[in-house]
Amino acid sequence: MIGIIGGTGLYSMEGLTQLEEKKIQTPFGQPSAPLVLGKYESEKVAFLPRHGIHHELLPSEINYLANIWALKSVGVERVLSVSAVGSLTEEIRPGDLAVPSQYLDFTKGKRVHTFFGDGLVAHISTAEPTCLSLSRKIKSIAESLDVQVHIGKTYACVEGPRLGNKAESHFFRKSECHLVGMTNVPEVYLAREAGLCYCTISVVTDYDCWLEDPAQHASTEQIISRYKLNLQKVQKILKQIITSPQESQTCQCRQALEGAVLTPESCLSVEKKSLLKFLKNA
Repeated sequence: MIGIIGGTGLYSMEGLTQLEEKKIQTPFGQPSAPLVLGKYESEKVAFLPRHGIHHELLPSEINYLANIWALKSVGVERVLSVSAVGSLTEEIRPGDLAVPSQYLDFTKGKRVHTFFGDGLVAHISTAEPTCLSLSRKIKSIAESLDVQVHIGKTYACVEGPRLGNKAESHFFRKSECHLVGMTNVPEVYLAREAGLCYCTISVVTDYDCWLEDPAQHASTEQIISRYKLNLQKVQKILKQIITSPQESQTCQCRQALEGAVLTPESCLSVEKKSLLKFLKNA
């Protein structure tokens, strides 16, 4: 099953039928909203608005652990996230789509970044934090739809909620980042800990604030307006991914915990054994 995490402006998924709203209580509290379960054609889909139904959650207030847990608990194996981002390079223009493959974390420690700790230690590999197979599929489908998409980009994740300043924007550019946003970390890493394939389709809404022209500097009004203008392109890509055949071989994302757990299972509490069993359940 595919799980879709909708970002700013994407609070529902077009074309879903047999809708069911499911409230899920996780060991980490409640997710951002009840999951919407449905079907697109014959394929099952789970949809979750990242910021809540009425966009009431700041990026640092999102319960990322509960969101990923909830999606996995209903059978989701692949997660497609949708996010608004600013561009840090001229060639990635407002209105384009981009798929990050690497992340730099500039959040401030307000977010819980892992399912592990408190007696359970694991160190997963995140050399390639996103699903390469899913990324290739997004690229192929976007090209078939004649939609401009940039693959293999680096995303700088900032705390927010304020938009950035010029010094920060130029710093990220010097750090070889291509995109800047507020929500993909720790989401991408939690998905990997849970053995889920994960990719983000980023909607480029602005040039952040590194250009000299003040008219090009990001504003909330501009971000929302451009994001909504480009959602139809995203919806088309999502629908084709949902209905396209999944690769037969098991993706390496699913084996993320193999060899990563250091704490002997005999030393784990009942609670931690249950957590580990859940995360390993592919």
